[in-house]
Amino acid sequence: MNKTEFIEAVSKLGLKVTSEHIRLLEKYYELLVEWNKKMNLTAITDHDEVYLKHFYDSLTLIRVIDLNHEQSLCDIGTGAGFPGIVLKIFYPHLVLTLVDALNKRIKFLEVVVRELGLEKVTLIHDRAEEYARKNREKFDVVTARAVASLNILLEYSLPLVKVNKHFIAMKGNENTKNSLNALALLSGKIVLEDEFMLPRENAKRNLIKVIKVKETATRYPRKFSEIKKRPL
Repeated sequence: MNKTEFIEAVSKLGLKVTSEHIRLLEKYYELLVEWNKKMNLTAITDHDEVYLKHFYDSLTLIRVIDLNHEQSLCDIGTGAGFPGIVLKIFYPHLVLTLVDALNKRIKFLEVVVRELGLEKVTLIHDRAEEYARKNREKFDVVTARAVASLNILLEYSLPLVKVNKHFIAMKGNENTKNSLNALALLSGKIVLEDEFMLPRENAKRNLIKVIKVKETATRYPRKFSEIKKRPL
């Protein structure tokens, strides 16, 4: 996906791409490639591939939520900053929190935030479940673009979400029926599933939007060893 194709695809999501957006994305891309030489941030470094599979893919979150009406967003297991940094570029009003368990990724993101001049961004080096225990019912939107199964992501993420606000999982193929028990125990309800294909290739994506109907029981999230051994 070249820049022209990116601009056209993003316009179909309802967003206008400005020259400033492209400047920031290009700087982000340069930093990603530079730092990827010394640490494993992503297997995708080709310019057009990054625009498709990282930048555009991150923005597809807005297919299911209008971020103009949300104030705070937390990206769990953010890795190299997807989708959080890309969303921040297009929605600069968001108070953004990025959480990752690897400190070297946080160091990279510190450089990204500084070089791009982003404000109201908090970087957290912590395990998702540990951070969730200390920051319950704090965010309007929590998202995860991660490989873990939905029932595990729900236990990491739903405790962080304010009541009547949303967790959005950015997945490939996912059978949500396997997460019904987790949803019941964690006080969540799926309100929307949006399946679509990435442009230019046959890669399925699934956005799963979950509303938090009441406070999550304080015994969740459990320790990582328990979550891994006995998923909800």
